[in-house]
Amino acid sequence: MTQYVGILDGHGKTYGVRIPDLPGCYGAGRSPEAALTDAMSAAREWLTHRATRGEAWPKPRTMAQIVKAEEIDPAANEVAVLVPVVLDKGRTVRANLTLDAGLLEAIDVEAEKRGLSRSAFIASLARERLETI
Repeated sequence: MTQYVGILDGHGKTYGVRIPDLPGCYGAGRSPEAALTDAMSAAREWLTHRATRGEAWPKPRTMAQIVKAEEIDPAANEVAVLVPVVLDKGRTVRANLTLDAGLLEAIDVEAEKRGLSRSAFIASLARERLETI
């Protein structure tokens, strides 16, 4: 997992997160949490697009570097946030998991409802959880 520093701004019902290290990459939402979730998705797409073109990903700067560069305007209610990004590597790896039988049964039922395999369902839940840390 990679983390980029985002800059959150807004108030009321409009919030945005821009990611200075990923030019043109931003997220928006009706709450800070929604804007951050949108920014995580945008960052994943931004980095994936770069990878498909064979371009290197920008190295994430630290929060201290972003603050020192004066890219945050506290007078405009801007604050720094971490934007976690989980990127696919383009290959699957087999893993052996041990789960309670009742939990596994519930997973299978929910996966089937969504038209997913057990593995795809567990992977989507894990990605979702990692991105909300």
